[in-house]
Amino acid sequence: MGDWFGGRAMPQHSTALIGVPSDENSSFLTGCAQAPQRIRQALHSDSANLWSERGHEVRLGDNCHDLGDLPVTGDAAGFAQVTQAVDQCLQAGNRVLSLGGDHAVTFPLVRAFAPHYADLTLLHFDAHTDLYDDFQDNPLSHASPFARIMEKQLAKRLIQVGIRTLNDHQRDQVKRFGVEVYGVNQCAEVVALGLTGPVYVSVDLDALDPAFAPGVSHHEPGGLSTRELIQVLHSIQGPVVGADIVEYNPTRDIHDMTAMVAAKLLREMLALMAL
Repeated sequence: MGDWFGGRAMPQHSTALIGVPSDENSSFLTGCAQAPQRIRQALHSDSANLWSERGHEVRLGDNCHDLGDLPVTGDAAGFAQVTQAVDQCLQAGNRVLSLGGDHAVTFPLVRAFAPHYADLTLLHFDAHTDLYDDFQDNPLSHASPFARIMEKQLAKRLIQVGIRTLNDHQRDQVKRFGVEVYGVNQCAEVVALGLTGPVYVSVDLDALDPAFAPGVSHHEPGGLSTRELIQVLHSIQGPVVGADIVEYNPTRDIHDMTAMVAAKLLREMLALMAL
């Protein structure tokens, strides 16, 4: 993995965009491995442009460098490669935004950030807490990344927004790790936090109601609107040092609706990371 950049010059003090097309740890449906390229296509769709709502333009090769997809597997060895590649980017002074893949990839991503940011806050949007200790006998499951992150003390604070599927085990895990959980009707409370930084943002697209993002494997009605999620993003005082967008499943999308939502969130997060 040390030569993953293939002789390309490592970008310096920019935002690196990396695809992590892994869905081997999905528990219900696969398809998320196709997401990174589909989100890129939506980002460059002629139906939109590259400007964020706050007036930041995504300029590939300037303020954002697309480094392509990491050729990795979803096992421990593959995840070690993810951590190593992201660490290379961080050592060069870059911020990193990753496109998944299922949510399992967030664990090796955050593992790369932890040594660089001792007081890291995780802002996690999801219908699910993804705190299972060992879901379906797979500790690397996409339902378990935040259990791995918190048990290894890779973040100082975990704030979860949009949660609407808590069971008894997850409630126990929330207490165990001191997680701050906000339901779909509590976005105003999250906005009021005025998070300072460093912040890592993880967006599972099923945090949104299926009406806004049908292209996910786990449809969970009653979710956030796209506007509510963006309002929370805009409330971050920064700096946002890293982020990921995960669980987009193109095989379930309708007219690329979810791809366009993902591209919209990508632009807004890149703008935050440029501050």
